Order: sequence, then structure tokens, then C-alpha cells
Amino acid sequence: MYFIGIDISKYKHDCFIVSSDGETPFGVFSFRNDKQGFEMFLDRLNSLNSSEEKRIGFESTSHYSLNLMLFLENHNLTFMEFQPALISQYRKALTLRKTKTDAIDSKTIARWLMNVDYKPYPHSFYHNYSLKSLTRLRFYLIKQRTFYLIKLTDILDHIFPEFKPFFNNNLGAAALHILEKYGSPIKIAAMRTTSYDDLRRISRGHFSMQKFLELRELAKNTVGVSNHIFEVELSAILRLYCQLNSEISAIEDEISQLTLELDRPILTVPGIGIQSAAVILSEYGDISKFKSPAQMLSFAGLEPGYFQSGQSEHTGHMVKRGSSHLRCAIMNCCLPLIQYNMTFAEFYAKKRSEGKPHRVALSHVAKKLIRVIYTLETTNQPFDASKLR
Repeated sequence: MYFIGIDISKYKHDCFIVSSDGETPFGVFSFRNDKQGFEMFLDRLNSLNSSEEKRIGFESTSHYSLNLMLFLENHNLTFMEFQPALISQYRKALTLRKTKTDAIDSKTIARWLMNVDYKPYPHSFYHNYSLKSLTRLRFYLIKQRTFYLIKLTDILDHIFPEFKPFFNNNLGAAALHILEKYGSPIKIAAMRTTSYDDLRRISRGHFSMQKFLELRELAKNTVGVSNHIFEVELSAILRLYCQLNSEISAIEDEISQLTLELDRPILTVPGIGIQSAAVILSEYGDISKFKSPAQMLSFAGLEPGYFQSGQSEHTGHMVKRGSSHLRCAIMNCCLPLIQYNMTFAEFYAKKRSEGKPHRVALSHVAKKLIRVIYTLETTNQPFDASKLR
């Protein structure tokens, strides 16, 4: 058996191959991150004993390894990714010297492969990778949209501080239309009754004539400062905010299509929407790789720290390692679950009655949810609330 450790970087990759007998046929060598480099790497692999199994491993390094992963899959070669933190700790356990090079890392990965269970990526990994890319892009754009929303609020506090409270601190379609078309208290105060028809249509009748008249009156008597510069800033930020809204909607449509194509049991759990399910599925990948719900909990960084030394033994805070996107999605799913599912609601109430704060009790609900997801996905059965306990 051959163990092949690859240290991934942007322009070239370092590789070390060692057999189960300890033989190193090539030593450490590098190959470029292009077609010629990949073919040279493949030639080295083909020169090895074809009857021996080849196990390939490398660290998870964002998108830098994607082309290599696709190349390996196209040539029917399996591979496995590791958390960089694991390789770092393993390297430190091998030596006290503070030396780190790409060559050393490739050797460390190959040695690490010899000591762990080999769990290669499934053939559908590219579908999951596409889903992960889209869900992370959506997360980033939502953060950007929140930033622009804060900037909008800051500007409105200067020119029309009564505007956002009037809409219950929500900038819905009607509020955005007013800001986009009029953009200042003076213009809003001068709105004619003919403008109401557009607002009624956009709000689907929720924006009444009475509210329209109240808003005009507020604009006439606002304590805000009329300033051309603020209006220019408002117009610019508003365009960016609306553009992000449009882009997020388009990305969510793509995510929904990819997720529905998977047709996974997690989609049958009430309280888990398509967008949340997409994050959970893409971040976990192949759930069959996990031997237990505890491993899934650890992968998400939702488990508590544990410390024991001599007679001292205690648990610590949530470790929060792994994907923050995954943790966020799971924790957000817990809120509708405790509102609409009796079993989860009773479990949450039980933890609260034990004196646990809201967030701690919610983390226990998250653990229970992960156990449910693990069971559904590994047994390929739909959610059945009557089986919960």
C-alpha cells in the first residue's frame, strides 16, 4: 500500500510517497498546479506497483485543491482531505523543532495517512462543493447587505429619523420604493395621492391610505436635517442594498434547485428550510463518513470542551472549531423547532427548568437535532415526529 501526502499551495504542490514498508520511491517532489504538472504526478503514480492500493491525502485549503480533486476523480483515484489543525498538532507531536516547510508538511500528511481510517471523498463531491460555494457566497452577501442596512439607518437618522420606526424598523418593499423614488423628507411630504396607487400595489394592499397620509405628515414635521450630501449617500447605499437583495435572491434560487435535486431526508424535517438544509448538507458532505452523531457534533464545533487531570474534572465552553457556517445554520434551525415541534419544545423547557440559560439550552436542542439528522440520513427515512423521544 502506498500513502501519498500532498501539501497544497496556489501555484505548485509538494508530494511525498511512502509505502507501508517504509520505502520512499521518489522522495519529496513538486509538481505545478497545471495540466503538465498533474500529468507528471499521474506518471509517478502509474510507475508504482499497480497491485498496491494508493491512498492520497491533503489538507483542506479552500479552492486551491479543487482542480487536483477533479483530476484525481477523472482518473478513478480516491483522495481524502484533513483539517489543517490536525496535521499541525500531529507535526508538533513528532518533533520539538519549530520547523515548517512544504516538504515537511507533505511528509507529515503521508505519515498521518498511515495512522487514520481512510475515508475518501464520494464521487458526488463536486455537487456538494458547488452547493458549499453558493451557500458561503450567500452568507457573505447577507453580511454585506446587513452592513449597507446599518449605513442606511445611519443616514436616515440624520435626514428622517422617524422613517424607519414608522415601518416598525423594517425596510420592506414599500419603504424601499419610497426611499428610491423620493429620497428626502421634502419630496416625501410633497407626494401626491396618485403616488399611493404604486405603494398599494407594491405592498399588496398592506400600506393603507391612512398610513400614507401619516407618513406625509411625519415628513413635513421631521426633526431631520435636509442635506444634499446625505441624499447622495442615501441614493448610493440604497442602490447597493437593492442590488445585493437581487443577487441574494438569484443565488437562493440556485441553491434551492441544487438542494432539491439531492432529495435528502433532512428536507422532511419541519423547521429546516431549504437554505439551512443546503448549508448542513454541503458542510457535512458525505454523512456516512461519520460513525456517530458525536462525531458530527465535534465536526461542527458544538461539543463542550472537556478537561481532566488528576482529581480535577470539568467541562468548558463550546469548542467552536470547524465551520462557523454550519454551527450558525444548526443553531438557527433550533428556534423554529422549539416553536412548532412539541418534542423539541419539551426538551428545551426541560433544560431551562434545570437552570440552563437560553443559549445553552438551545445548544442541547442542537445536539438532539444532529442525532435526528444522523438517523434520517444514515437510514434514508423521512422524518416522523411520532418516533421522537
